[in-house]
Amino acid sequence: MISTARRMNASGLNQGTSGNLGVRVEGGLLITPSGMDYGALVPEDLVFLRFDGSPEGRRVPSTEWRFHRDILEARPEVNAVLHAHSMFCTTLACLHRPIPAFHYMVAKAGGSSIRCAPYATFGTEALSRHAVAALEGRKACLLANHGMIAVGASLSAAYALAVEVETLAAMYWRALQLGEPVLLDEAEMAVVLEKFKTYGHPPAPA
Repeated sequence: MISTARRMNASGLNQGTSGNLGVRVEGGLLITPSGMDYGALVPEDLVFLRFDGSPEGRRVPSTEWRFHRDILEARPEVNAVLHAHSMFCTTLACLHRPIPAFHYMVAKAGGSSIRCAPYATFGTEALSRHAVAALEGRKACLLANHGMIAVGASLSAAYALAVEVETLAAMYWRALQLGEPVLLDEAEMAVVLEKFKTYGHPPAPA
């Protein structure tokens, strides 16, 4: 978790002490602490959080612990949650603008669009509800006037998806400088989503 947190900042996916990581463990989740420089983190700084919201450890959990917990509770197939204030995702989120099917790789996030959740104050139950709803049937979403969330079966998968979504946000933002991009229709996105089910997987043995 610490190496991924540092990688987020080194890659430009995140800045400063914003953003956070949560990973499912037995009995709850591990989450990054609130407001700490990622470069100074040691394993003892990670906070164990039970699903009832009670923390254990020497640090205070991230202020966004609610949506980490609630996403993991709502999505048993998800084991890692990544939240970042990445530049292009956040730019679109400040316009309350979802990422539509301007490129087939939008389907990597699990659907024909990447939704933007309505605004709510950081750390609140309202924000958590909005995030869980925006992620329904999806693996990533934007948070209005805030940032982005990516989830995955593993921390590495969540990180890889976050990089992909930020890249898509950057491409979409650039395309918007010239006009409204031509969008792929739902039928084509359904084809792409089906193809992605086996994309990158070895063929079954004969």
